[in-house]
Amino acid sequence: MDPLTLLRALLDPARLAVVGALARAPATSAELAAEAGQERDEVLRMLAPFVQSGLLTRDPQGRYGLEPAAWQRVADQLPRDAPPSPRIAFGLTADEADLIAPFFVGDRLVELPAARAKRAVVLERLALEFEPGVRYDEREVNDILRRFHDDYTTLRRALIDAGLLDRAAGEYWRAGGRIG
Repeated sequence: MDPLTLLRALLDPARLAVVGALARAPATSAELAAEAGQERDEVLRMLAPFVQSGLLTRDPQGRYGLEPAAWQRVADQLPRDAPPSPRIAFGLTADEADLIAPFFVGDRLVELPAARAKRAVVLERLALEFEPGVRYDEREVNDILRRFHDDYTTLRRALIDAGLLDRAAGEYWRAGGRIG
């Protein structure tokens, strides 16, 4: 079963409830019917495409269960995120670039790391977008940060809190960090 077909099948709430019950523990069709409030024949109809595709198996006692390897094969068919753009490594060591790579897809920051060390490297990288000695108005700062993430206000605040940007009288400037 391909991922899109699986998703379509699981979008039926009754079928999702039955498969969800099997994710917790193997069960017979009668047990599943009782838990889902469905007729046994209806549960068997719901299970059929999953059994036919090998996503579910039935043991000698009549219990259905998930087949983890088959589910993994479906997951392996899903598209992968684009790797980080080489531009993300600008101004960073190879180790730092590797450290922050999981947080970028292309040029976009998908998540601001919670771990302090990783967050510091991401913020250092973002600070490199600002020229030392140049003053920026808030709109310019927002436009630069928006290229990386839609929540530019959080990024702006994090850069200020980290001492990498400073502000006064409606202007922002690089206050720290390395020179790229």
